[in-house]
Amino acid sequence: MTLADGGGDLLGQTFVYLTAAVVSVPIAKRLGLGSVLGYLIAGVAIGPFGLALVGEEGTDVMHFAEFGVVMMLFLIGLELRPALLWKMRAPILGQGGLQVLLTLGAVAGIGLGFGLPPSEALVIGMMLALSSTAIVLQTLEEKGTSKSTVGQSAFAVLLFQDIAVIPMLAVMPLLGVAVENSGDPLWIETLPGWAHGLVVLGVVAGIVIGGRYLARPVFRFIAAARLREIFTAAALLLVVGIALLMGAVGLSAALGTFLAGVVLADNEFRHELEADVEPFKGLLLGLFFIAVGAAIDFELLANAPLTVAGLVLGLMTLKFVILFGIGRVFRLKLPEALGFGASLAQGGEFAFVLGSFAVQSQALPEDTGALVIVAVALSMLLTPLVLLFDERFVQPRFARLIDEPQTSPDLALNREQVVIAGFGRFGVTLLRLLKASGFEATVLDTDAAQIEALERFGHLAYYGDAARPELLEMAGVGQARAFVVAVEDTEKTYEIVRQAMKHYPHVPLYVRARDMAQAQTLIEMGCKVVERETLGSALELGSEVLTGLGVPANVAHRKARLFRRHEGRMMRELASLRGDDHAYIARARLRSDELERLLESESASEPIDGQDVAFDVEELLREVRDDEARG
Repeated sequence: MTLADGGGDLLGQTFVYLTAAVVSVPIAKRLGLGSVLGYLIAGVAIGPFGLALVGEEGTDVMHFAEFGVVMMLFLIGLELRPALLWKMRAPILGQGGLQVLLTLGAVAGIGLGFGLPPSEALVIGMMLALSSTAIVLQTLEEKGTSKSTVGQSAFAVLLFQDIAVIPMLAVMPLLGVAVENSGDPLWIETLPGWAHGLVVLGVVAGIVIGGRYLARPVFRFIAAARLREIFTAAALLLVVGIALLMGAVGLSAALGTFLAGVVLADNEFRHELEADVEPFKGLLLGLFFIAVGAAIDFELLANAPLTVAGLVLGLMTLKFVILFGIGRVFRLKLPEALGFGASLAQGGEFAFVLGSFAVQSQALPEDTGALVIVAVALSMLLTPLVLLFDERFVQPRFARLIDEPQTSPDLALNREQVVIAGFGRFGVTLLRLLKASGFEATVLDTDAAQIEALERFGHLAYYGDAARPELLEMAGVGQARAFVVAVEDTEKTYEIVRQAMKHYPHVPLYVRARDMAQAQTLIEMGCKVVERETLGSALELGSEVLTGLGVPANVAHRKARLFRRHEGRMMRELASLRGDDHAYIARARLRSDELERLLESESASEPIDGQDVAFDVEELLREVRDDEARG
C-alpha cells in the first residue's frame, strides 16, 4: 500500500500529485529548467523508483492525464482557421511528411538490420517517428519562441505527426496476430467492413457539420443565460463528448477534438472556448508529465543500461540528423536548423498509445514494447535539457546569423489592429469609423445577439468577458495597436482597465466613461485618454441649437470646441480634488465662471471683411502647442 492509498485513493493521489507539482515546478523554473522538466522530475521523485508515493495506479493516472493532450489539440485546432490551415499545407506536408517518412523508414531499416521481423520493425518505426507535441509546444511557449521560424516549423511537423496517428492506429492490427479479445468488442468491430467505413465517415462528417452549423445556435442559447460556469461546462462537454464519440468508433480522440477545433476556429465563441478549456488543459498536461516521469521503468534501465542508453542516444541522434537535414532543405539558416532538430529529437506521448495498442494487438512483444517505451520516456525527460543546452551554448555562437524572431507569413495568425471591448450605442459608431478609415478591428462582447448582428454585417466579433486576462490574451490585445474599452457596466469597465494596465501597459488604452464621476475615477486609475459617451453628441447638438438661435455657425462651432477643451482640463483638475467637497465645489464654480467669460469673449469675435476669425490660424497653432505642452 502506498501513501496515495490512505484516506481514499482519489484524494490521496490528488494530494501527492499536486504536492509534487507545487514543490518541483517553481524550483525548476527558478533554475531556468522550465516547467516541463519540473513536472517530469516530480514524477520520477514520487514514482515507484523514487519515494514510492505512487505505485501501479500511475498507469490509470496516465490514461486520465492523456486527456490533457486531447484538450491541447482542441486548442491548437481553434487557432487554425481552415483558410490558414490551407495556407500551411506546404510546410505541413513538406517538412512534416518528410520527417515522418524518413524517420519511420530509417528506424525500420535499422530494426531489420538487427534481425527484427518486418512487422515489429515497422511498428517501432511508427512509434519513434513521433515527437512530443506537449513538451515541445509548452517549452517553446515558455521561451517565447513559438512564433519564430523554428517554432513554426516545429509546429508544422508536430501537426502532421498528430494527423499521421490515425492511419498508424488503423494499420496496427493488420501487423499483429488475431487474438481473442478478453473483453467485449466495440460495437463497431462487429460490423462488416463497408459498414465500419461508413460509420467512421459519418462520425467525422457529423463533427464537421455540427461544428459548422449547429454549434452557433447552441452556444448562443447557452450564452443567453449569462452564467460563465454553464459556458465552461458546455466547453468541457464538447471536448469530452467528441473524445468519447471518436473512441466509440475506434479513432483517435485527440485528432477528433483537433478537427472540431479547426471547424470552430471561425466561430464567434472561439476565444471564450479557449479561455474556458485552457486552465483544464494546463492542469491535465502537468499531470501527464508527472505520470510520464513516474512511469519510467528504472528497473529495466538498471538491468540493461547500455541497451537503453544506446536506444535513447540512437533515437535522438537519428531524429536530430534527419530534422537538421530537412531544415536545411527547406532553407532554414544553420542555427535555425540546429534548433529545429534539437526541439523534435525526442519520442512522443502518442508512442505510449501506439505501444499499448501494438502489444494488445500482438504486433509487438511485451518486453520489446516496454524497452521502447522506456527509451521514449527518457528522451522526453532529456528534451528540456537539450533545448536548454541549445539555448545557452549553441545559439549564442550563431547570434549574428539569426534574425529577430519573426512569424512566417504563411503561418502567421491574423492579429487585429484594434480590439474593442463592448459593443453598445457607443461602440457601433467607433467600429464603423475605424473600418471606414481602413483599420481592422475585433469586438469582444457578452451579448450573443450583438455578436450575431456584427457577423451579419461582416465584422469580426467574439463572445466573451473582456475582464478575463486569458480572453484578452487570446483575442490578441498584446499585439494590438489600440485597445478600446466601451462596455456600459461601470464596475466591469474598471475591472477590464485594471487587467489591461497590468498585463498590457505597452498597448494604448482608450476608455469610454458614462459620466464625469466615472471619467475622473478612470483618470485616477492612470488612463490617459477617457471620453464621456454623451459629451461629443451633446456639444454637436448644442452647436446646432446655438445656430438656430441666431449665433453664426462658425462661432457656434468654435464655442463647442472651446467648451470641449475647457471641460477636458477641468475634469482632470477636479479629479485630484475628489473627496474634498468644499475645495471641489469651489474649484468647479471658479472654472465655470472662467468658461462663461471665455465663451462671452468668443461671442465678440465677428467675421471681419468676410474672414472667419473664429478659425484664425495663429490661434489654432497656439491651441495645438498648449495641448502638446500638457501632454
